[in-house]
Amino acid sequence: MSMRLFILSLVCFLAFCLGSCSVVEGIFKAGMVWGILLVVGFIALIIFIIAKVSGGRK
Repeated sequence: MSMRLFILSLVCFLAFCLGSCSVVEGIFKAGMVWGILLVVGFIALIIFIIAKVSGGRK
């Protein structure tokens, strides 16, 4: 009986750990996408400001 309880506990523990790993992976993927979007937006803003300062439309 105790071996059966041990195996059941181990399976539940592994299922919990593997499930939480996928949640953390999803959070990091979303963070990476937002980071890339912010960097691209920041570079576009710098190019826009430089274009306006250096003359823009004449």
